[in-house]
Amino acid sequence: MNTIIQEVTDRIIDRSRVSRAAYLAKIERARKQGPLRGELSCGNLAHGFAACGKEDKADLRSMVKANIAIVSSYNDMLSAHQPYEDYPQKLKKAISEVGSVAQFAGGVPAMCDGVTQGNPGMELSLMSRDNIAMGAAIGLSHNMFDGALMLGICDKIVPGLLLAGLSFGHLPTIFVPAGPMPSGLPNKEKARIRQQFAQGKVGREELLDAESQSYHSAGTCTFYGTANSNQLVVEVMGLHLPGSSFVNPGTELREELTNAAARQITRITDLGDNYMPIGHVVDAKTMVNGLIGLLATGGSTNHTMHLVAVARAAGFIVNWDDFADLSSATPLITRIYPNGSADINHFTAAGGMSLLFKQLLDKGLLHNDVNTICGFGLERYTQEPRIIDGELKWVEGVAESFDKEVVADINKPFQPNGGLAVLSGNLGRAIMKTSALSEPYCKMKAPAIVFEDQYSFDAAFESGALNKDCIVVVRFQGPAALGMPELHRLTPPLGVLQDEGFKVALVTDGRMSGASGRVPAAIHLTPEAFKGGTIGKIQNDDIVEIDTITGELTLHVSEAELANRTQAKIDLTLSHQGMGRELFAGMRSTLTGAEQGACSLFVEQDRLDSGTL
Repeated sequence: MNTIIQEVTDRIIDRSRVSRAAYLAKIERARKQGPLRGELSCGNLAHGFAACGKEDKADLRSMVKANIAIVSSYNDMLSAHQPYEDYPQKLKKAISEVGSVAQFAGGVPAMCDGVTQGNPGMELSLMSRDNIAMGAAIGLSHNMFDGALMLGICDKIVPGLLLAGLSFGHLPTIFVPAGPMPSGLPNKEKARIRQQFAQGKVGREELLDAESQSYHSAGTCTFYGTANSNQLVVEVMGLHLPGSSFVNPGTELREELTNAAARQITRITDLGDNYMPIGHVVDAKTMVNGLIGLLATGGSTNHTMHLVAVARAAGFIVNWDDFADLSSATPLITRIYPNGSADINHFTAAGGMSLLFKQLLDKGLLHNDVNTICGFGLERYTQEPRIIDGELKWVEGVAESFDKEVVADINKPFQPNGGLAVLSGNLGRAIMKTSALSEPYCKMKAPAIVFEDQYSFDAAFESGALNKDCIVVVRFQGPAALGMPELHRLTPPLGVLQDEGFKVALVTDGRMSGASGRVPAAIHLTPEAFKGGTIGKIQNDDIVEIDTITGELTLHVSEAELANRTQAKIDLTLSHQGMGRELFAGMRSTLTGAEQGACSLFVEQDRLDSGTL
């Protein structure tokens, strides 16, 4: 193993000894206590299988055959989740054919950041992750199940389902993807038209045509944002079938992989000899593997929060220093938009997941001594699925990239590091995705232009007030303030300023996430303005410095001057009402900071661990 990766793994294990031991004890108690179908009262059990057919009822009474929970995020407004419409029936059929039973345990919400971007609904986006976790937990809480199949793709959905699955860590759990849509309008052309619209050079009709050619059918969006980062990370963690992440919907291979996932979950329940619960799959080495997969491919910065929360759900404490050190040891070996011009289908064509696994394993960058849903070790994941003579089989993946502009030779990477910088200084701590920048590092010192929301930025851009070297500061966008919305509406105008020769960057306590691009953006700044962070004391024309080489984020104002300044305050009442936002007031008030996962689910556990409860 790479020595840095081993050191980070060891320190995660050391700092998490108490919390991980408590987690393992919890899931062992749950294993011993259930499922209790055979011991439920007659009324309880009758409720649990009332809608089942005669044979399924007999099987569920006997406790001889496995009962698999299906939890789905299906809705037909989201292209990524629309294919899930008929998955429950397909999964039930495949499970029945191997002598077990499946029940649809529950549906969870799935919202699209692409639809809500720049609108009030976006302020529910991050909080929806915890809502999804709670919804899935309710579905699993009936104690009727021996395993679970999780159907989810996009931004907050997969992390939410992971949080729920890990809270039922005694249950074997497999994630079942649906795949990306076929390639449409090239991402580079889409970005060009977006910038032309921001400049007023094309109208809404032309913009809508371009967007419709990009997002054109069922399946995940093809750029490498949070949705596709989810799929890649989950496969690297051994929770997908090998090579199943990026197979297009509606294909024969996709159908066979779905059926295979259904069969596999029945093989790893506690009723057989190959019991493998999700709580034993996800350990410290698995978590580090997920981080390495993310960093080696320049994945979504949302996972600097999501994977912290997921680790916490499994009893591990992960922080941004772990991300930074792992990034320093992990070469960037893919170029997928926004880190390049290729899309996720081009990545698959160049060699895809099997090649990624092979290169990372050969270089000692992944822990191979881990559990997966397919057994011990990651060798199976260097294989790729194929339909051969009408049957699903796995064959050895390619040994070399078919397109080294998309997947590099690991000995000649695109960057020597994973392209994720952690910045610290008198402003707090922030994340910057450097893998998409034109230069591998950002070193910039410029006057600040401060905005209290993303909408006031538009007027400043249109007036020409931003036509200069500057660092745009957008505050009161953090978890406690607004639920931490994404700020992608800022990307095209900032790109225009960059193309016009101005040096520009963004500093915010909000998010930019998976589509963070070539404009330097210090995001997830914590402490946030709403909680008294120093970002709330920045004034126009203050000098801000960003240096990803030294890892510094500095406000060049003296401590004495800062102590005399009044913290900015704004009235967020209207931002907490309408579009359902008032319903999330309680959750918003308990969200932790970005580095702690921006999570509301472990407040009581954190108090127990700290001795304050």
